[in-house]
Amino acid sequence: MLETVGDVLKIGKDVEMVDLRFTDLLGMWHHFTMPARELSEELFEEGIGFDGSSIRAFREIHESDMILIPDPGTAFLDQIYEIPTLVLICDIYEPLTRQPYTRDARFVAKKAEAYLTQTGIADISYWGPEAEFFMFDSVRYGGGTNSAFYYVDSVEGWWNSGQEGGKGGQIPAKRGYFPVPPVDTQQDVRSRIVMALESAGVPIEVHHHEVATAGQSEIDMRYSTLVRMADSVQIYKYLVKNVARQNGLTATFMPKPLFQDNGSGMHVHQSLWHGDSNVFYDEAGYAQLSDTAKFYIGGLLAHAPALLALAAPTTNSYRRLVPGFEAPVNLAYSQRNRSAVCRIPVYSKNPKAKRVEFRAPDPSCNPYLCFAALLMAGLDGVQSQIDPGEPMDKDLYDLPPEEAVKIQQVPGSLASVLDALEADHEFLLKGDVFTPDMLEAYIAYKRTAEVDPMRMRPHPFEFTIYYDI
Repeated sequence: MLETVGDVLKIGKDVEMVDLRFTDLLGMWHHFTMPARELSEELFEEGIGFDGSSIRAFREIHESDMILIPDPGTAFLDQIYEIPTLVLICDIYEPLTRQPYTRDARFVAKKAEAYLTQTGIADISYWGPEAEFFMFDSVRYGGGTNSAFYYVDSVEGWWNSGQEGGKGGQIPAKRGYFPVPPVDTQQDVRSRIVMALESAGVPIEVHHHEVATAGQSEIDMRYSTLVRMADSVQIYKYLVKNVARQNGLTATFMPKPLFQDNGSGMHVHQSLWHGDSNVFYDEAGYAQLSDTAKFYIGGLLAHAPALLALAAPTTNSYRRLVPGFEAPVNLAYSQRNRSAVCRIPVYSKNPKAKRVEFRAPDPSCNPYLCFAALLMAGLDGVQSQIDPGEPMDKDLYDLPPEEAVKIQQVPGSLASVLDALEADHEFLLKGDVFTPDMLEAYIAYKRTAEVDPMRMRPHPFEFTIYYDI
């Protein structure tokens, strides 16, 4: 990625088009494109207008004018377009006051970073999300007054093992972790995605097949600062989808597209730093955690129901977060233990590697809002010295009933976590990071556009269990 306006103008001479992109409140990328000759210093000062009333949960038609101002530090060359195109990620501003727009998720993330320094707890935070996804060979879905269906397919899917002319190698449910080709059919596609990401300035550490059948994958980005990593997640999702399409596949970040197999999460690794010193590290602490880190975990656990409205924000998210199955639903913390919602990795004793992994989020979220909310919850835990209790170094999926009942679990629906966010959001308002206007618009949209339509529709499986009653 480039850094200054001068750098951007220089590279702009070698492209034909400039693509301006921004993120809506729900996390979807939008764009429009202009000839490269329109790229100028004035664009970075004055911005360019767009219709905010045509974007979900943004503006009414009588107040629709909005302004985009590109961030020169986000520039990268698009790896998908045939026409040479420079991409710039933009911030959203009010046209009359020239102030940042409170519902701009990227602005929320920037305020969260600024608030961290104001607290004095740390100077900087680092973030490492692990966004999983599926790449299917085909997908069909639809519905109406009298019908509803979906159908996804993959040559890797275990249900194709009986197909005439098949060559075997299908992946049984929950057996997809790290197989080599020919069982792993998508090695080259993932490598092409990695090459595209690195060319776009997103450094990658590793890629591999994930646990589920039918092309579940993971590509891990190198950790970075909060806003920069949220930008990278948007680039990541864009390139995964487009490189998959170029290779005859279709990619989805839906948390739970398959029944009876693992869903796609986005475990989020996070740490706080003073200069070169990791605030989360204490050699003498449990799992080498400092008191600050434990209080941070306390904040994550205490606010988890509200956090999930932003970190696992779809009705489909709660097909993945189901108690009694292998999902991160237990509000506890532990070293190494993947059955706790907060895990402390212990791969390395290096102080720089000490971090907390929050395992409940999924890649359907808006990364700017998700990371900002997690940071605010953790900081509230530090400021309020919220005790996370004792660690749980045992398999929480297989506890005896008398122990299991003592472990609180995450709510089981989008409606429930929206209620939790409505009741518990003061910690998000500190430093004016989130605003009541933004949260109200978010909650209202989720209820009216997602919860209610899902709640009112018959489910296809209901015909199986109820039609003949």
